[in-house]
Amino acid sequence: MIQLRPSAERGHARLDWLLTHHSFSFGDYYDPGHMGVSNLRVLNDDTIAPGGGFPTHGHKDMEIITYILEGALAHKDSMGTGSVIHPGDVQHMSAGTGVRHSEYNASDADPVRLLQIWLVPNRVGIRPGYHQQHFASDERRGRLALVASPDGRDGSIPTQQDGLMYATLLSPGHSVRLSPAARREAYVHVARGRVLLNGTAMGEGDGARLAGEPELQISGLEDAEVLVFDLP
Repeated sequence: MIQLRPSAERGHARLDWLLTHHSFSFGDYYDPGHMGVSNLRVLNDDTIAPGGGFPTHGHKDMEIITYILEGALAHKDSMGTGSVIHPGDVQHMSAGTGVRHSEYNASDADPVRLLQIWLVPNRVGIRPGYHQQHFASDERRGRLALVASPDGRDGSIPTQQDGLMYATLLSPGHSVRLSPAARREAYVHVARGRVLLNGTAMGEGDGARLAGEPELQISGLEDAEVLVFDLP
């Protein structure tokens, strides 16, 4: 079964400094038919204008992953971490018992575009933690690069949840494949470009939930960047 989530049907909001699209219910956008997939709870596509950003705010008991598509994002948090993250960088926070942070566009001239991803943890009340790692284009081009996992396998970022997050860059005609284990499902998000997913065309911002599919095949129709989640 493949259940498409067309880009145009996502929730969205526009502020003077932010354009955001929500694949699942978030903030003022509520759709009981789209509350997440398995432990994938939030997938927001945010574009932040120069000088804009999210002031200091709190999170608790959530695994938060930030994936940069364009530009640069400045991050500061109550754990004493401060950094600027760029395309290819993946940032992860285990909010645990509580963490406060801010996120601002690091440029005065160019927008920053990012994917904000929240996964429900398999343990609550843990000590907050932070990871940041760069995954070069060559690591992701034409292959599914594992960027986050519960055990840090294959050089991925370790998280407190039972899910695998992959990233790939595809050229036209190039394909990647994934065979989820039995009784698991997958979610595919096209961050940029156009692809075929098991023969179904998908464009930028489109998502798809897959259950009972023995194999996923993603083929580039044009240059594309895709995230794949293998979920319980």
